[in-house]
Amino acid sequence: MKHLFYSLFFLMLCLCSCTSKDNSIDADGNPTYDTNTQTDTLTTHLKPFREDLPTIGLLMYNGVLTTEVTASADVFTKATEDGKQLFNVITITETTDPIITEEGLTMVGDYSFKNAPKLDVLFVPSAYDMYSQVHNENIVAFIRERDKETQYTVSNCAGAQLIGESGIADGKKIVTWIGGGEQLQKDYPKLLVQDEYEVTYMEDGKYISSNGNLASYITALELVEKMTSPEHRKFVESYLYLDRLQDWKKGE
Repeated sequence: MKHLFYSLFFLMLCLCSCTSKDNSIDADGNPTYDTNTQTDTLTTHLKPFREDLPTIGLLMYNGVLTTEVTASADVFTKATEDGKQLFNVITITETTDPIITEEGLTMVGDYSFKNAPKLDVLFVPSAYDMYSQVHNENIVAFIRERDKETQYTVSNCAGAQLIGESGIADGKKIVTWIGGGEQLQKDYPKLLVQDEYEVTYMEDGKYISSNGNLASYITALELVEKMTSPEHRKFVESYLYLDRLQDWKKGE
C-alpha cells in the first residue's frame, strides 16, 4: 500500500511538471518552457490591405531573381518610426500556381493577373534567361495595361527587356544589367539605353531602372523617398543596416 501511495505521488508530480503553464529553471539555471503553450507568431506581422494606401505591385514569374523581389518588399513594407503602415505591398503572378525562383525558392503570389488590384507602382524584376518572359504575351500585356494606371513603373536588371517589349517607355532613358546594354539597344532601338558601366540608376519621368540584383535597393529607396520623405528613407536605411553593408568591420 505504501509503495502504491509513493507511485501515485510521483505520478502526480510528473503530470504537474508536464502540464504546468509556468516557465521554470533547469538544473543549470536555464529557463525551460512548456511545449504545449501556443504562441501566435503570425498575427502581429500581418499587414492588411488598406484601400486608402498606395499599392506597390511586385511582378513574379518562374526564374525570377529573388533579391529583385525582396529588395523592393524590404523597403516598402517598413512602417514609420511610430509604426504606421504606409503602403500595400503585394506580389503578382500570371496564375495562382506557385513559381520557382532562380535560387530554387517556391513562392506563391498574393494575386494573379486576373484579380490584382489597381497599382500605384509596378516593379518589373529580371531572370538570368529572359527568353520565356519576353515571349510570354500575357506578361507583356499585363505590364502594358498596368502601366496606364501606375504613377511609377520600375525595372531592375533585365526587367528592362520586358519594358522594351511592352513599348511603354519608347523614347525614355533606361539602364539594364552590366553587360546587357548593347543588346538591349539593338533589340529595342526606341529605348534610350544608358551606359550601364557608368549608370547604376536611371529616372526618366515615371520610368525608373537600375542594374538590378542588390542595386534593386537603390530604385526602391529612391522611390520610397519620392513617395514619402528623405527622413523616412533615412529611417528605412538605418533599419536595414545599410551603413554596415557599405562599411563593414570584421570581428576579431
